[in-house]
Amino acid sequence: MTKRFFLATIILTVLFWQNATPSLAQRDKRKKGDIAELSEARLREAEFYFVEGEKYYILEDYTKALLYFQKVAELDPRSATVHFKIAEILSKSTKEDDLIKASISIENALRLDRKNKYFYLLASNIYSNLSNFSKAAQLLETMMKEVSGTDEYLYQLAATYQYDNKLDEAVKAYNRAESLMGVNEISTLNKQRIFFQQGKVKEAIEEGQKLLEAFPDEESYAMNFAETLARNNQLAKAIEILEQYIKEHPEGGSAKMLLAGFYRDNNQEAKARTYLQEVFHDPSVDVSSKIIVVGTYAATLNQLQSQGQADLELTKFTFELFDLLKSSYPDEPNVHIVGGDLYLGIGENSEAKQEYLAAIQKGSTSFDAWQNLLYLESVDNEMDSIIIHSEEGMELFPNQAMLYYYNGYAHSRKQNYREAVYSLEQAKRLSSANDGLVSEINALLGDAYNGMKDYKKSDEAYEAALSFNPNNNLILNNYSYYLALRNENLDKAEKMSALAVKNNPDNNSYLDTYAWVLFTKGKFKDAKKVMEKIIQTGPTNPTFFEHYGDILFKLGNIEEAVKQWERAKSLDTTNELIDKKIANRRLY
Repeated sequence: MTKRFFLATIILTVLFWQNATPSLAQRDKRKKGDIAELSEARLREAEFYFVEGEKYYILEDYTKALLYFQKVAELDPRSATVHFKIAEILSKSTKEDDLIKASISIENALRLDRKNKYFYLLASNIYSNLSNFSKAAQLLETMMKEVSGTDEYLYQLAATYQYDNKLDEAVKAYNRAESLMGVNEISTLNKQRIFFQQGKVKEAIEEGQKLLEAFPDEESYAMNFAETLARNNQLAKAIEILEQYIKEHPEGGSAKMLLAGFYRDNNQEAKARTYLQEVFHDPSVDVSSKIIVVGTYAATLNQLQSQGQADLELTKFTFELFDLLKSSYPDEPNVHIVGGDLYLGIGENSEAKQEYLAAIQKGSTSFDAWQNLLYLESVDNEMDSIIIHSEEGMELFPNQAMLYYYNGYAHSRKQNYREAVYSLEQAKRLSSANDGLVSEINALLGDAYNGMKDYKKSDEAYEAALSFNPNNNLILNNYSYYLALRNENLDKAEKMSALAVKNNPDNNSYLDTYAWVLFTKGKFKDAKKVMEKIIQTGPTNPTFFEHYGDILFKLGNIEEAVKQWERAKSLDTTNELIDKKIANRRLY
């Protein structure tokens, strides 16, 4: 506050005080029995303290201001203004004791001056904060009788009655306001809310019709009235209202959008599509409304897809709308998100991925867009992209566990085990309330810690995962395989691997792990039976043939073992160890 402005404020305060608190010369003669006239010196002292109090009030030092105003009240208890100022300061508190003191002070002010509307308004506010809405409403009613020109506060009175659950009185107040200021949106919407609360549907609908009749050109009133009708099982009437409005206002794009939705609800799809094609060409219609329409159609297509059904005509129309949307708003991230949802719902993952990527590149802050992109990249084994996009996402969503999960998953797949462990431990910390996700994270941590050769932590992670789901086949398989590689706890490894195979008897990877555990335990004949089941399926995985050869070698069938190694070699020319096995006809 500038010095000049501050001084001007103080001068005005002095003038206000002088007008509000008569000096000794200005006082009316007192009737016999009144309190003695205050001395001029006492009044001047009171004026000084009042100016000081107002100064600190302006500076928002309410504690000091209150002390000065209380001093004024002691010197001149007949000043209504100072009681008002004390109440004003105390009313800023949230403590009930202070509000009660404020109510006492404002009652003193009103006792001394019954014609000041600001006193009534403050008093009403104080009692409302004390949840004494009856008293608050009574004060507003008294103000309107005592102070002319205060009818504008009828809306505040009506709201106070609503807080006090005196709904009929609230309606009367809104009606009084309408009689003075005309039909308007505030009173109509509040009366509708009250009537619905009272179960008076007919009266609520009549209020909407009255508002529309008063403002027939207002599109939002026509739409609100139609929506009210539709919500109350009068869809045909709602359609009629909007059709009439659009006939008289053909430029009403938002009304057309709503009418199209009603047509769809009424199984009039052809009419709906006619209006939708119009509004999607209309730049005045909000883009978010258009996005919702495409999203609704996308959800329908997704549902049909999940049921093994297809609607080619609906699909064609939906993509026409999306193409219009995309061409009109190419830089709107949410347009690309709904496009991603549309493509994803019909199983066109590549296109969905491109739309989600476009949304992110254009600044989307939708976590779902990031998560869907990462999911699709994981389906396509794009580990480098997952790492890049998950790290970008972490900057926007530092507390989202799934971003760290995908980051750790991709690093683990790329054998960046240290980075994987860091991200997965973060993911586990952020998802402590989601036991299922924690179990999946522990499974990945088991793999990553094994890759770091921290076998103790690897085993702990696997055990934690299995404690949540003892039948997690992937964990049973991986855990048992790594134990076999380390030649540790082979009995446990055999039990876990056998359970995975029991749950998935035709899974060649699980069968291979089981055979390898049996091989490690020296159960070569049992291992051979398991591997033969795999070989009969005509696999293309070179590891299966290599393992089969190793088992045959242990059983003394050297010639057949070499043949299996050679088959493995034909499928993987980079395995130097197989070259050594073949060349030297021995097992390493």
